[in-house]
Amino acid sequence: MAVDAEAEFHVLAVDDSLIDRKLIERLLKTSCFQVTTVDSGSKALEVLGLREDRTTPSAVSPEHNEIEVNLVITDYCMPGMTGYDLLKKIKGSSSLKDIPVVVMSSENVPSRINRCLEGGAEEFFLKPVQLSDLKRLRPHILKGRSKDQQLQREENSNTIIISSSGSKRKAMDEEPSSERTRLRFSTGSLTML
Repeated sequence: MAVDAEAEFHVLAVDDSLIDRKLIERLLKTSCFQVTTVDSGSKALEVLGLREDRTTPSAVSPEHNEIEVNLVITDYCMPGMTGYDLLKKIKGSSSLKDIPVVVMSSENVPSRINRCLEGGAEEFFLKPVQLSDLKRLRPHILKGRSKDQQLQREENSNTIIISSSGSKRKAMDEEPSSERTRLRFSTGSLTML
């Protein structure tokens, strides 16, 4: 059974307005994304496994731990925690900082837009968000996913293997790289292959 690659992408949509939340949910689902919606920044942090008063993941209910969020799209103006505050919490967390965040607002305030982009937001959308805006999300999700895959590859390549002779060596990536240079040591000289 083939699954559309984009259907694997999970977007967390955060907006205190029910109408705006339903609109963004419908647009995201039309674009074949999985969507979870919440009405506040603190609930978004719960879904992400981050408590509001901390920047490290905490133990939360099991259903929240099963959700892998590939992108967060949040309203800027919300009571309690603003979208900018949520952005700063996500980017300040060592475990969540690579999740792309998009901020949206109905107010076109250049200083607010710059503040969010300088704070780590990938995009800033003006409401009402349109289907054409959502097409700009894919590269950010793919970039976030490729960072995760790169980290996973690095972790795998840094695994130490102990051979049957008892000596330790660093594990190599499974796929050969044409850019890799092998060094050959011989007595008194160094040769590059």
